[in-house]
Amino acid sequence: MDAIYYLFTAALVVFACQATIAIWSPRSIWLRISAVVATAVFVPLAYVTLTVLLSRPKPVDFAWFERHAEKASVLGVSLDEGRAIYLWLQVEGHTMPGYYVLPWRQSQAEQLEDTLHAAVQSRAQVVLKKPFAKKSLQEKGSLSIEIVPPASPPMKPPQVPARVYNPRAQDI
Repeated sequence: MDAIYYLFTAALVVFACQATIAIWSPRSIWLRISAVVATAVFVPLAYVTLTVLLSRPKPVDFAWFERHAEKASVLGVSLDEGRAIYLWLQVEGHTMPGYYVLPWRQSQAEQLEDTLHAAVQSRAQVVLKKPFAKKSLQEKGSLSIEIVPPASPPMKPPQVPARVYNPRAQDI
């Protein structure tokens, strides 16, 4: 099941608990009615907010569950000069790709652009090593990018000459 349903359910439970406390507290009737109305408004608002967030890129600082990923394949890059670097990554160990955003750094953008150009020329794949490690982004100042050449096609085994049975031979 998708994580959005768990998040939505958790948000509903928390807000329902708060609304229950507000309703059963010894307050005026208008305050209790406003708690019920706020709960009713919150339900569709929470769902819409979560679905809108699904289409947005996740900042790499918020990739908590992917923090220990060793490598990620770069599926696409979009550079918004002066603002952000958008990455479409296939993280190792995950079945679905993810959409991430890096803060703009001229050196990283140039490095990504040059590496992608070289990879396209050689029909290779671009791989980021430890893409979500804070150490690699803050201390080094550059991304750990490598170009993985395409796999060579398998070679055909040599053909063994056909063996013809000789009925007169002694090695039967």
